[in-house]
Amino acid sequence: MAHLRPHDPSPPSARLRRLARDVDPGTEGAVALDSSVRLTWSDHATRERVLPVREDLAHLFPWGGLRRGGTVAVRDSAALLLTLLAEPTANGSWAAVIGIPDLGVLAAAELGVAVDRLALVPNPGNDIVTIAAALLDGFDVVALASPKVTDAQARRLSARARSRGAALVAFGAWPGADLELRCTRARWSGLGDGHGHLRARQVEVYAQGRGSAARPVRARLALQGTPLPRAPYPQLSKTG
Repeated sequence: MAHLRPHDPSPPSARLRRLARDVDPGTEGAVALDSSVRLTWSDHATRERVLPVREDLAHLFPWGGLRRGGTVAVRDSAALLLTLLAEPTANGSWAAVIGIPDLGVLAAAELGVAVDRLALVPNPGNDIVTIAAALLDGFDVVALASPKVTDAQARRLSARARSRGAALVAFGAWPGADLELRCTRARWSGLGDGHGHLRARQVEVYAQGRGSAARPVRARLALQGTPLPRAPYPQLSKTG
């Protein structure tokens, strides 16, 4: 079991390396961090309250992006989860992904994630909650696989994110999430009559949550390949 202080001001790089050292070797715990990565630390008071997301996703969020201290649940689509990390990391924020072993660096890079600002903890074993709590202290965005977390643990991690000013992204259902995103339709484009190449995966994303996000919203966008043409808001629709 990793031994962590309630609030540890050390940089994210030191935190990850300490976790890699302290996690019980008898578990499947592992922390992946390229030795060439050099993480920086910023004052909580100077950081923006809303982290940017891709322009065609921003309209799904009542506050315009990933809100620090908030929790967003992403259902069924690892590509959508990675897409949420693209703009924050490209703009200097740090992200960590915990407990999703099939998610790789190449896929992240193809979806626009700045992988030199991405830490992967693919197999946290029984330490997933401890590791997530530690990384919420120092990373801007922390994503984790929700099936490995109980409802009570999920609520504690959401409270931790609120107190630390980090954005928490759950992969799967999450009790009390501020917003839930799910892909409802998907199709590839680019193939002609038996020839050509797949150019884009177009999806319809359904968003609904609590409070200002209670009214359902749908948006059509490209998760992979060529983005859809920009328009004022034709791809955005309110439902209900």
